[in-house]
Amino acid sequence: MELLSDNEFLTVAQVGKLMNINRASSHRFLSTLKELGYADKDDSSRYYLTSKVIELGMKVLDRFEIRKIAHPFLQELSAQYNETINLGYFNGKEVLTIDKIDSTEILRMDAGIGGGEPAYCTSLGKAILAFLPGEQLEKYLQSTVLAAFTPNTVISKDELKEELGRIRENGYALDDEELSIGLRCIGAPLFDHNGQAIYAISISGPSIRMGSKKLEEMQRALKKICQNLSAKMGNYHF
Repeated sequence: MELLSDNEFLTVAQVGKLMNINRASSHRFLSTLKELGYADKDDSSRYYLTSKVIELGMKVLDRFEIRKIAHPFLQELSAQYNETINLGYFNGKEVLTIDKIDSTEILRMDAGIGGGEPAYCTSLGKAILAFLPGEQLEKYLQSTVLAAFTPNTVISKDELKEELGRIRENGYALDDEELSIGLRCIGAPLFDHNGQAIYAISISGPSIRMGSKKLEEMQRALKKICQNLSAKMGNYHF
């Protein structure tokens, strides 16, 4: 890909020579890029990169940009509740924590940035899954085994679908010790200018501090923060 980005058009033979590989290997690499949509070839069998490479780069840029935009909102929630605040990104399989602010309490949950967790048993993941288009949700469910991490983990796909329906109605999701005993989280989705929810924010902490009354208060503040941040991302439809 880097070689093609430095040259407008290259033949199989030229790629082989420049990369010091044989013609068969060169053809295999280029054919794979073409099959994946990252390259194409003209009538003279010269290969070139397609706009899909730009789309790939934009996804990475967007992911970093959302951190800059979202961080002040995370700080606002952190100042209000002093629990761990997480920004999550759904990659189609799991939820990745791409930014967070740790609680200053002695008893706290310290998951690292970049770590991935199952979407079906986390508040970040369920907040996003609930607003996926039907086909995307079905694809996720068909390719995912719902394993039990605790006795509270929902492992029935029908029950999970029912819960996702309630999340769509309420606008927030709960992880009631479903991933880890002693950990409770509440999450809400973020919507971009296309109305898609691929990001979410959650508040997580020890169950002893995250009682029902506290969660009720948190869900109102969290939804308001997510609404304001979504508007900043170009979505004004609430």
